[in-house]
Amino acid sequence: MSGRAHPDVNPVTDGGDLPIKSSPHRHKVGVPPKQNMFHDFMYTFKETFFHDDPLRHFKDQPKSKKFMLGLQSVFPVFDWGRNYNLKKFRGDLIAGLTIASLCIPQDIGYAKLANLDPKYGLYSSFVPPLVYACMGSSRDIAIGPVAVVSLLLGTLLRAEVDPNTNPDEYLRLAFTATFFAGVTEAALGFFRLGFLIDFLSHAAVVGFMGGAAITIALQQLKGFLGIKKFTKKTDIIAVLDSVFSAAHHGWNWQTILIGASFLTFLLTSKFIGKKSKNLFWIPAIAPLISVIISTFFVYITTADKQGVQIVKHLDKGINPSSFHQIYFSGHYLAKGIRIGVVAGMVALTEAVAIGRTFAAMKDYQIDGNKEMVALGVMNVVGSMSSCYVATGSFSRSAVNFMAGCQTAVSNIIMSIVVLLTLLFLTPLFKYTPNAILAAIIINAVIPLIDIQAAILIFKVDKLDFVACMGAFFGVIFASVEIGLLIAVSISFAKILLQVTRPRTAVLGNIPRTSVYRNIQQYPEATMVPGVLTVRVDSAIYFSNSNYVRERIQRWLLEEEEKVKAASLPRIQFLIIEMSPVTDIDTSGIHALEDLYKSLQKRDIQLILANPGPLVIGKLHLSHFADMLGYDHIFLTVADAVEACGPKLSDEV
Repeated sequence: MSGRAHPDVNPVTDGGDLPIKSSPHRHKVGVPPKQNMFHDFMYTFKETFFHDDPLRHFKDQPKSKKFMLGLQSVFPVFDWGRNYNLKKFRGDLIAGLTIASLCIPQDIGYAKLANLDPKYGLYSSFVPPLVYACMGSSRDIAIGPVAVVSLLLGTLLRAEVDPNTNPDEYLRLAFTATFFAGVTEAALGFFRLGFLIDFLSHAAVVGFMGGAAITIALQQLKGFLGIKKFTKKTDIIAVLDSVFSAAHHGWNWQTILIGASFLTFLLTSKFIGKKSKNLFWIPAIAPLISVIISTFFVYITTADKQGVQIVKHLDKGINPSSFHQIYFSGHYLAKGIRIGVVAGMVALTEAVAIGRTFAAMKDYQIDGNKEMVALGVMNVVGSMSSCYVATGSFSRSAVNFMAGCQTAVSNIIMSIVVLLTLLFLTPLFKYTPNAILAAIIINAVIPLIDIQAAILIFKVDKLDFVACMGAFFGVIFASVEIGLLIAVSISFAKILLQVTRPRTAVLGNIPRTSVYRNIQQYPEATMVPGVLTVRVDSAIYFSNSNYVRERIQRWLLEEEEKVKAASLPRIQFLIIEMSPVTDIDTSGIHALEDLYKSLQKRDIQLILANPGPLVIGKLHLSHFADMLGYDHIFLTVADAVEACGPKLSDEV
């Protein structure tokens, strides 16, 4: 328990030998001049939507320069392209070829995860990266389909249309969802609403990604074990039931041998890459090598006739136009919008997080809102060219980074390789076993299960851990959309809890200083007899005003009971430290008025210390400052305690 000053000690001392020296001319809390309502609104609007002052580069520039700056703002390629050279191209070429070797087998597998023909995965790594290379501001992010979004999209689409019985409608709905995912992303960026994705907390994202990774891995057991009849559900119970019910007659040992062998190879190559940074290229090319070897093996052994399932026919040619297939009216429009908004938000969260991570590593800035516009336009264009939702891939971006990419040209190189594959190499994938695609996807999603991050979350914040586990178990035991809903709900619940139940603390004086701090954090801090100092660590709004008033009254009641039991002077002054209170509304002011009136009846004086300009301005306009008296509003807690000194000395 914190120390308590002796009743015979003058409260303007710290309980030791040295007095606290205060200024003979105590400063008064200044009331800011009345602000013009329009200027005040514009300041708030600017700080909310334009806090980064995006137009600062345009100030005092000639029209020609402004035009060029505007062009560079929309298309950053015109900015970094001016200084592009052969040295940078060499790094981008190596990085582009490396991520292309990784993306081709992944794209085929991810398309199957979304219940789409494998060619649509390749299509989605051709057009979207080209658009992003022109409009994106990240140098390191690698664009294409990703596992989590593919699974989410496939799950949501399957709930509306069966891809087996209505493949054409399913494909059209996929393009429609992609279009509206792009519209959602571009709109958030254009209207500078990117802060909305921050409502999905880091802990919730860790849990959601981990659960999605396990769900994706379990879904791959169909191809990994060679099971033909598999559940359409994604929860762990249904999947495991489907797996074990097929154990006696549905598993194919040749398929299992292929899958297990190459999964071991992929995991080993990943281990080698982690051990030595210079060998990053080994895990990057391992998936393509696995596809080549396994395809050749199946072809020469005719394993497909022994029950090993293969990709079969893969169409040659570049992306056909799909604009006419998008639903702009009718029964599926609303469904496409709903699925697109959800998929777009998840894709956006992943891409922006990846972009910021690698930008921090290379010490450069990315504009989150511009990124959203780039990703949105990319998916809108993609939806019109037979692509489904693309975003930043963490595994590919990590390889891109380690391979020494310099600019977004690495995405262009990757697109060119994918183009050549579509034009000339797709027939070679005919005998690629589904088991190898399953092994590649399992290998790709394992890093999404971040156990160390979950342990750290548990140590730091138990409520965050609840959000993490809620999202995790929601995904694996219910569905991806339920897990996402739980993640968002718990994130919002945490915000509401922090807003409606702000922290308060009792303050004591740090010996031999004029500083007052939380007595729980600083046990040596001493409380001044006859004075209770409480700090409110939040703005006081309608949502928490009653709680703040009741909590302060409870602090007072508890302190009075302690004082009475110890035969110390009664509490005469209640000081509220207001420096953390950034704002207050009319409900908060009414709560202070009620507290003031309640204290007056008990002969206890309310005192405010260090209210900010916004708070003191509102207290002044509401006349509460007049009711309380400006002589009871002080710049610091030490000034307030010093002012209480003479009266307390008389009582003592």
